[in-house]
Amino acid sequence: MSNTITTTDFNFPGQKSVYRGKVREVYNINDDLLVMVATDRLSAFDVVMPKGIPYKGQILNQIATRFMELTNDIVPNWLIATPDPNVAVGHQCVPFKVEMVIRGYLSGHAAREYALGKRTVCGVEMPEGLKENDKFPQPIITPTTKADNGEHDMDISREEILSRGIVSEEDYLVLENYTHALFQRGTNIAADRGLILVDTKYEFGKTKDGKIVLIDEIHTPDSSRYFYADGYAERQEKGENQKQLSKEFVRQWLIANDFQGKEGQTIPEMSDEYINSVSERYIELYENIIGEPFVKADISQIHERIEQNVLDFLKK
Repeated sequence: MSNTITTTDFNFPGQKSVYRGKVREVYNINDDLLVMVATDRLSAFDVVMPKGIPYKGQILNQIATRFMELTNDIVPNWLIATPDPNVAVGHQCVPFKVEMVIRGYLSGHAAREYALGKRTVCGVEMPEGLKENDKFPQPIITPTTKADNGEHDMDISREEILSRGIVSEEDYLVLENYTHALFQRGTNIAADRGLILVDTKYEFGKTKDGKIVLIDEIHTPDSSRYFYADGYAERQEKGENQKQLSKEFVRQWLIANDFQGKEGQTIPEMSDEYINSVSERYIELYENIIGEPFVKADISQIHERIEQNVLDFLKK
């Protein structure tokens, strides 16, 4: 759709390189600053869908930056400024090659593994007798490798991370502590919104002076799963699906249309009507997670708007 941003080709002053992730494009400015542009690309099962979702990038960027602000008293982060609704600017960091996934409930990937009879995920044991979406006795950390472009994130245990030297034990202890602290803060904020933070992932990096900081996104519907708290217990008791706020509704639509990112499968056609319904769902997610009405940015000339706002910021 014409009013989406699915790729960028900016050339900012001092630009050294560009990294293109599944959803974000990151511009390296003088090996000092990173300009992260949240596009409207939609990724599911580690595959980028052919069409963009209007306002998705703005929604993800604004949720992530808000939660960076709400957690910077407990965990330092990379963020400096947000000069545009789709853009965050921060310190250049060297990312850790793992994503710290933390789960408070048996949902998503963990539930699918559990249904196959597995009781261990990423080296962490899961109790017997759980139903999908039941709460774990305490949150569990189930890391994944940080995939390069086109590759799938893979489950990995704490022991393997350490034995392979992917992260030092000293640093990994910091990542674990930060992950638990962020999840607890996110859980408390979600509860204030009438939501349950089910699971999420965090990414961390090291600044030039060796400080470990939170990077990328935090507590967005792309990186997290939320349930509505109201009626959760009743739905579990009856074995009903939970009302949830996350990208899971896209995954379920894809599964229903015979796509899970596996070899030989074809991405189903997404009509303009479906694309707009996904956009509306993301706006609903924003308003519930943030607790405020979503204000749509002017997207009539979105590339020009982003470029000018970033240029104005860099001039300062």
